Amino acid sequence: MTKATKLLTALPPPQRGRLMELAHEVSFPEDTRIFEAGGRADRFWVIRSGSVSLTQQVTSIQRVTVASLGAGDLLGWSWLFPPYEWDFGAEAFSPVRAYEFHAQPVLRLCEEEPALGLTLMRIVAEILAHRLETTRNKLMEQYSMRRSR
Repeated sequence: MTKATKLLTALPPPQRGRLMELAHEVSFPEDTRIFEAGGRADRFWVIRSGSVSLTQQVTSIQRVTVASLGAGDLLGWSWLFPPYEWDFGAEAFSPVRAYEFHAQPVLRLCEEEPALGLTLMRIVAEILAHRLETTRNKLMEQYSMRRSR
């Protein structure tokens, strides 16, 4: 398995600087639900410190953690794709500090600077591919543990 790509360090410095002009610092206390699956996806975050659990609701009372994110990780990609709704939920597992980016200004920047937009989309695609592989591996692990019981 390859190491997870970190969005900000993967961007070349001039492009990173342009993107960071749109960032706002935010924080989330431990146990805060940052977003819920099906909610409106109009922003994303890059985690500065702390950890976030991506969750999937499997029954009305049970959530399963599908990924754990930490410093440097991208939180949220659903702002890029219709219907612009979160596919998972996210919860602060510990106190979290992050850079928050609103989708519309970032999308405008990508249109104004196509090279930055293409680079950003490639990095997000790499992150998504890594997360898909990680999730698949977790599901296979859970499936094999259930079969061996």
